Amino acid sequence: MKILITGGSGLIGSNLIPILRPCDVSVYTRNVAMAEQILGHNIHFLSTLAHLSNLDDYDVVINLAGEPIADKKWTDEQKSKIEQSRWSITEDIVALINAGENPPKLLISGSAIGFYGRQGEQIIDENFSTPHDEFSHQLCDRWEFLARQAESDKTRVCIVRTGVVITKRGGALQKMLLPFKLGLGGPIGDGSQYMSWIHLEDMLQGMAHLIKNESCEGVYNFTAPNPVTNLEFSRELASSLSRPCIFKVPEFVLRMMMGEMADLVIYGQRVVPKRLQESGYEFKYPKISQAFDSLRKN
Repeated sequence: MKILITGGSGLIGSNLIPILRPCDVSVYTRNVAMAEQILGHNIHFLSTLAHLSNLDDYDVVINLAGEPIADKKWTDEQKSKIEQSRWSITEDIVALINAGENPPKLLISGSAIGFYGRQGEQIIDENFSTPHDEFSHQLCDRWEFLARQAESDKTRVCIVRTGVVITKRGGALQKMLLPFKLGLGGPIGDGSQYMSWIHLEDMLQGMAHLIKNESCEGVYNFTAPNPVTNLEFSRELASSLSRPCIFKVPEFVLRMMMGEMADLVIYGQRVVPKRLQESGYEFKYPKISQAFDSLRKN
């Protein structure tokens, strides 16, 4: 099987590639030298797609490329960069899929639970139809719309709406660890907002599940089946580090530091992976205590 990945040097892509072996994996990247440092030299790298007339040589395309959403304040310029880094490559990939006579059998395209926007305590599955209209929703809504244009009787499309990925290898959790290690960590605001999370291993094995199961298509929430409040998340993280959880991070402090981007952590969603479980996937880490225990042991 031949697989093309965009965003292959990112957290999910770089850890997914070993899972996909012995498949023939190619990675599209604008910075081949950096990607080689992360992934090694035994991968075929594409620095441009301009020379391709279609993607008929590939069986699967996994589209994960995008500017990190939480690395910088959301100025108008940064918002545009976040949008275009996702939308443009998705448009290009879809155009190449649709240009072929024997296109890839599957496109897996990234998204995020930010699609739903801020929500309260209501349990949200893939059938939820009233997202809150804000930047994260607008970003993901357009991203998903573009990916769906590849759907045909020859190509199935799976949209992966990802929650907070639990891993020591990078991502959002790595940014949270330092204050907790110092004993200064705690919930954000009153901690009542829900956090929908997924262990990295379930993230990777879930994507492999979509590839193997040809009946899988459409939208999938990639979150563990047991979302928790920010307070519970904070307590479990502190416990896994044998540290206290007594300090709170006031909302106004986050607003000063992060601006509008603070909405990502001040508000939340209680998202469950209904369709992924119905398709037969069994989570290795369904509970947050299990996820944090695995980080301590590994």
